Amino acid sequence: MFKFSGQGSITNCDGITRRDFLQAGALGAIGLTMPGFAKLKAEGRVDAKKSNKACIMIFNLGAPSQQDLWDMKPDAPSEIRGPFKPIRTKSDAFEISEILPLHAKIADKFSLVRSCYHTAAAVHDTGHQMMQTGRLFTGGVNTPHVGSALEFLQGRRSDLPAHVILPESMGPTGGNMPHGQDAGFLGKSYDPFVLNADPAVKDFKVPDLLPPKEIGEVRLERRRELRELVDSSVRNFEYSEQAKLMDSNFESAYRIMTSSQAREAFDLTKEPMKVRERYGLNRFGQSCLLARRLVERGVRFVTVNTFITVFGEITWDIHGSKPFTSIEGMRDIVAPMYDQGYSALIEDLFQRGMLDDTMVTCLAEFGRTPKINPAGGRDHWPNCWTVNFAGGGVKGGHVVGKSDDIGGYPTERPVAPKEIVATIYQAMGIDLTTELPGPQGRPYPVVDFGTQAIKELFA
Repeated sequence: MFKFSGQGSITNCDGITRRDFLQAGALGAIGLTMPGFAKLKAEGRVDAKKSNKACIMIFNLGAPSQQDLWDMKPDAPSEIRGPFKPIRTKSDAFEISEILPLHAKIADKFSLVRSCYHTAAAVHDTGHQMMQTGRLFTGGVNTPHVGSALEFLQGRRSDLPAHVILPESMGPTGGNMPHGQDAGFLGKSYDPFVLNADPAVKDFKVPDLLPPKEIGEVRLERRRELRELVDSSVRNFEYSEQAKLMDSNFESAYRIMTSSQAREAFDLTKEPMKVRERYGLNRFGQSCLLARRLVERGVRFVTVNTFITVFGEITWDIHGSKPFTSIEGMRDIVAPMYDQGYSALIEDLFQRGMLDDTMVTCLAEFGRTPKINPAGGRDHWPNCWTVNFAGGGVKGGHVVGKSDDIGGYPTERPVAPKEIVATIYQAMGIDLTTELPGPQGRPYPVVDFGTQAIKELFA
C-alpha cells in the first residue's frame, strides 16, 4: 500500500487503516467489477432488472426476545409469556407486542419469519457471522458479508460506496471471532465504508469525507501531479494486477473525498427537522434516516447496527442483570427507540415510492430463552427466533413458519441463516449458483449448494 504525505513522499505501510485506504485509494474502485458483472449478466446469473435494487439490513445486535415482541404466547405460564400483552395490527395474519405500537400500524408492509434457527454455539459471534454471510467462520475461511459480495458482483452506481455500515462496525460481544461485517476472502478492497460517527450528535461530520491535512497541503487540483508521482514510484509494477488495482483505486478514493454528491448524501442538515424528529433524534433513528438518504442516492447496501456492543449500554441482550439489560430496560428504552426509527423508515420509503425497490430486513443472531431466568431476563437461545422483511418484492402482512407453544422450537417451515442470506441475494438479482473467487482462487458459491430463498415471502 502507498500513502501520500504533505511533502509528496511515499511510504510503504502495513496494518493500514481506513484513513490510509482513502489516502492511498484502497477503496473498491468504481467500475472495477463491471467486466465481471457483464460476464455474469451474459450468463444469466445477474438479473439486470434487479441490479438497481437496494437493501437496508438492520442488525439487532444483542438479539430481541421473540416471546416479548414478535411471537407472543399469551396462553403460556407467566414465566414463559412475560409481562407484555399482544395487540392487533394492520395485518390479519399476526399480532405483536404492545411495546411496538408503531409497528402495529404498518404491519401490512412487513412480514415475519417466526421459525429461524441455528445449531451452532449460543454465542453472539456465530450468529453474527451466519446471518450476514450465510456461513460460519471455519477452516480459516472468512466468507464476505452479503453487501461486500454484492459490491464485487455488481459494482458501484455512483461516487458513493456500494456498501456502507452505520454507525460503526460491531464491537466486542463476548468472543474473539469475526463478526461477518467485512469482505472476508474478497479482500479489503471490498470492505464496507464504515461511518465511524454518531449521526445524532451536534455538528455531525463523516471523518473519512473530510480531506486530511495532506490533501490541503498538496491541494486537490494537483491530483494529476500526484498521479505522476505514483506512476514513477511504481514503474516496476505498472504492468502488474496490483498496479492496475492501485491505479483504479487512486481515482476512486479521491473521487469520493472530492465528491459533492457524497458529502450531500451524508448531510443530515438537508432534512427538515420534522423528518429528523419523526425518525428519532438518537443514534439509531438518525442512522435509519441516513440509510434512506444513501440508498436514495445510489448505495446498494446499508447495514445499520442497532447497537455496537452488548456491554455497558441498554440493548436487546436482556439477561436481566448488569452489565446487560433488563426486560424493563427493553420496554422503556430500546423498544420505543426501535419502534420509532423502523416505522419511520418504512413509511418514508413507501411515501417516496422507494419501498418496492428497497428490501429492509431486520435480523438478529438468535432469540431468547422461553423461560424467564432468576434475574428477571432471558438468555441466549439459537433454537428459534423471529426476523422480518419488508419491501424489495416481499409481500407485507404475512407470517412464514411457526414455533411451538413456548416459542422454543420451530414446528413449521424451519429457516436457517443461509436461507436468510439467499433471500437477500435473490431479491438483489443474484443467481444463487453464482460463484465468488474464494481462497486459493477456487470457486466459492454465494450460498451453499442447494440453498433456496424463502419463497413464501414473495408475491
